[in-house]
Amino acid sequence: MDGYAWAPATATGIGSLPFEDRDEAARIVVGELPDFPHLPELPGRGAGADLIGRAASLLVDLHVDLQPAGWRLVGRPGADERRAASFLGADLDALEIAAYGYEGPLKVQVAGPLTLAASVELNRGGALVSDGGARRDLAASLAEGISGFVAEASRRVPGAAVVLQLDEPSLPAVLSGSIPTASGFGRFRAVDTAEASGLVGAVVSAVDVPVVVHCCAPSVPVEVVRSAGAVAVSLDVALLASAPSSELDTLAAAVDAGLAVWPGVVPSLRPSTPPTDRELAQRIVGLWRRLDQDPAAMAARTVVTPSCGLAGADPAWARRAYTLARTTARAFADLIAEGS
Repeated sequence: MDGYAWAPATATGIGSLPFEDRDEAARIVVGELPDFPHLPELPGRGAGADLIGRAASLLVDLHVDLQPAGWRLVGRPGADERRAASFLGADLDALEIAAYGYEGPLKVQVAGPLTLAASVELNRGGALVSDGGARRDLAASLAEGISGFVAEASRRVPGAAVVLQLDEPSLPAVLSGSIPTASGFGRFRAVDTAEASGLVGAVVSAVDVPVVVHCCAPSVPVEVVRSAGAVAVSLDVALLASAPSSELDTLAAAVDAGLAVWPGVVPSLRPSTPPTDRELAQRIVGLWRRLDQDPAAMAARTVVTPSCGLAGADPAWARRAYTLARTTARAFADLIAEGS
């Protein structure tokens, strides 16, 4: 596997799906992505099953509840936090059954420390991301909680080589100072790249598994991802089409330094004319060439995914998207074998 937990030119999902039945979701993931399944996220079930509630339920010695404005730190655990933890436990139960006897890479996902800090309020009000000390405390608490979560996933599926995905959709906004205040008229001060790298790195260093950082927003801060110690970045390839050359140069430099790229090429919503797997595979070949890399040499660093999570897709497209991701990975392998 050339040093990676996954096989060359494989496919997986981002995480979220438009189902409410956890057993059905787990069966679909394992069935459609047999070489690299993941723990499903089903936010349609309600508060606590969402990205932020799930991550907040893992915090150690910090507690949250749900307010009209969103998740907020509180002094003691309550019903909202217990519900989020219950959803996660049930999802692990379903995966344990669906993946019985599975051996190979298995991905679990959690919101990263910067996205969580931008989405949870301090108990006195205001986004936690506005307070430097609170950011550090949150990252340390999350790192400890994720370490236990990864160990639990490994225990549930003992033949699995667990890979952790940190979801950081808010990372570019945190770095640019674009997170709005409660009034909407102001913006919180930007977090500098060195601190951001350190906060993400605190989670990376707390787990003894490979970490990929996923961000389907424009202007993914690839250097933060690389310097934090992640082995891969997962991004929406379509957004690179309009990216300035400086961003591509930064990504190319990170790849030169050893970073893997998980190209999100499968549409996360049903398009009017779905692309073929060969068309999507050609986009991946084109991406590697834009980064001045030999696509064949990059096969070991390529994991095909949807462009973002599938929570907003219709159920039929969600299943088809996973099938398309799998066949795109195969088509990419065929193209590089042909020398395309």
